[in-house]
Amino acid sequence: MEVNDTLVDKVARLARLQYNSAEKESIKTDLKRMIEFVEKLNELDTTGVAPLLHMSDNINILREDEVKGSIERTEGLKNAPVHDEQFFKVPKVIKK
Repeated sequence: MEVNDTLVDKVARLARLQYNSAEKESIKTDLKRMIEFVEKLNELDTTGVAPLLHMSDNINILREDEVKGSIERTEGLKNAPVHDEQFFKVPKVIKK
């Protein structure tokens, strides 16, 4: 794949990037190096290699549920700036 000014400008426009001419040359060089690296991967023989869908063979590894205690209501309301005996009080956010 050829990396030219048109390609760099198109990628920059799609990514909403702005740069000066010095930065453009740097971006162009970096893009060439990245494409060369990916093209180098095409030299590998991958016949007989199954595609990797997941990093491990483990499926749905979940932890066991554990019953733990909870804090008392008064303890939970202790740090609330405004509350009554049972609930936190917050400013009204929906106006009619």
